[in-house]
Amino acid sequence: MFSKKRTNESTDSYLTKLTAIKEKIGQADAVVIGAGAGLSTAAGFTYSGERFDRYFSDFAANYHFSDMYSGGFYHYDTLEEYWAYWSRYIYVNRYMDAPTDLYDRLLALVKDKDYFVLTTNVDHCFQKAGFDKSRLFYTQGDYGLFQCSKPCHRGTYDNEETVKKMVVSQGYCIEEGELTVPEGTQIRCTVPTELVPRCPRCGRPMSMNLRADNTFVQDAGWDAAAKRYEKFMEDHRGQNVVFLELGVGYNTPGIIKYNFWKYAYNWRNAFYVCINKGDAYVPKEIENKTVGVDADLAEVIEKTSSLT
Repeated sequence: MFSKKRTNESTDSYLTKLTAIKEKIGQADAVVIGAGAGLSTAAGFTYSGERFDRYFSDFAANYHFSDMYSGGFYHYDTLEEYWAYWSRYIYVNRYMDAPTDLYDRLLALVKDKDYFVLTTNVDHCFQKAGFDKSRLFYTQGDYGLFQCSKPCHRGTYDNEETVKKMVVSQGYCIEEGELTVPEGTQIRCTVPTELVPRCPRCGRPMSMNLRADNTFVQDAGWDAAAKRYEKFMEDHRGQNVVFLELGVGYNTPGIIKYNFWKYAYNWRNAFYVCINKGDAYVPKEIENKTVGVDADLAEVIEKTSSLT
């Protein structure tokens, strides 16, 4: 249905685009934020490089992978090793704050508007930054929840206490939310067997509540968030709505990107914004009601929020 058009920063003024975004948000009856992995990456939640080396150099040496993503697919010999990796992974990507204030700046940009967030991210950065929990729909799950690996039922379980115990059992200390290593401590790539999380109903090992395959549990909280999102969209049908797409790629485009295109095409008063460095495509069919910015996301949000 839609064709693609790459934005051209050489012909469309960068500042003009940012000014248009700020004005459209200011005039909007509502703002729908669609957030992908690129947003958290821009906020400093990188899965390789210095951040990987700081928290996973021992795993890199022992198991020979070079980024957190690869470590998540490694076939560990024991559940104790598996949960040593995943507890550390969950802690640094879910319970630690983002390295930058990007999410705070984004909230400042929309906090006075009627907004809703639709995101495929599972790191909880929106809620940690102060976004209203009732205005968030995490479609792909949450690092902060366990579920039965089978699953034998549709329940999910908060994992913060268990994750912290597993991380500390490896030799870390948690100080003001950060992981530190006491002098002379040898960090271990394993956790005690008694800390391995198991389903309270069937006793099977737990897994993360992530949409990786058909075992993903859509619990009561997921259903409620989906209904709130549906109601928000219905309540604002026909109004002046800005669809603000941030860092969304083409891994699961049907959740955010393609839906935003359809809303912009079908709703007369809708306006579509796409911010994504290297991937800011917009359909020609809606280019007269679109701003696409092919630039660093953190910079765009910072400069846009500071415009007067």
